[in-house]
Amino acid sequence: MKRREFIALLGVAAVTWPLASHAQQPAIPVIGFLSSRSPDESADLVEAFRGGVKDGGFIDGQNAALEFRWAHGDYGRLPSLAADLVSHRVSVITALGGDPSAIAAKGATSTIPIVFAIGSDPVSAGLVESINRPGGNATGIITSTNLMEAKRLGLLRELAPGVALVGALVNPNFPPAARQAQQIEEAARVIGQRITMVKASADDELDGAFTALVRAGVGALLVTADPYFDTRRDRIVAFAAQQRLPAIYQFRQFAAAGGVLSYGLSFTDVYRQVGVYAARILHGTKPADLPVQQVTKFELVINLKTAKALGIHISDNLLSLADEVIE
Repeated sequence: MKRREFIALLGVAAVTWPLASHAQQPAIPVIGFLSSRSPDESADLVEAFRGGVKDGGFIDGQNAALEFRWAHGDYGRLPSLAADLVSHRVSVITALGGDPSAIAAKGATSTIPIVFAIGSDPVSAGLVESINRPGGNATGIITSTNLMEAKRLGLLRELAPGVALVGALVNPNFPPAARQAQQIEEAARVIGQRITMVKASADDELDGAFTALVRAGVGALLVTADPYFDTRRDRIVAFAAQQRLPAIYQFRQFAAAGGVLSYGLSFTDVYRQVGVYAARILHGTKPADLPVQQVTKFELVINLKTAKALGIHISDNLLSLADEVIE
């Protein structure tokens, strides 16, 4: 080979070798994050999720990427959002924000691994074959928050023992809504408490529900566990404060935002664990080999500052039961 031809060949090689090397580098895994909620009111939960993923050895922007899809409380958007994640060939889908996200993810794919957090029974919902042996492509965490409405009514009764009529806010578009309403009605019957149910699944309906509660003259408010209500947390808490209503909600963020009482699990712990499970799947563990976990610890949070501002007396018994008192 002539010297000039040899030099030219080396020049071509110098250009093509880096390109070939770059092309052979494996793409980083992508974690799809599907939520029925909104990013603005879920910031602390997203950070907990990132922490769980990091605990499993993956950092967004370094050796993994996160793709977020938010429904902003509109459950009808979830199927298309889930399908969009599938079309982007994500490595795993984490379905958060309650039952609607998990159901939408499962409906979009039977092959991509799914990690869910669901408030109801995932077997009945068709997400897994059993708790210990999920089978298929999904696993996750049972939060049971949808099953705690009777307990919340009892705590509300302790908070406001002399109230004649309690209002219960329910989202009819939330899959467990019928079960929630049944729990409340049965518990109210047992303790002899009058209840009026108001329904809302959109902003105009929420305004109508507020009007109906005022017209009915309710003396206390139970806000059922529902992701749509989570996305409208500040509006609901503000309404209760304006009407000076003793009220109970599903998790701590409501109490931190000015609600009087909350009873439920720590959602930050749940989101972190979903992140841990997602990382394990990226490392090669199959969803079928990861048993569905169940949350067993619940916390009662009292915002004493709000109670005093609204003139609501907190009994010594209720204070003794509290896991946290915000002063």
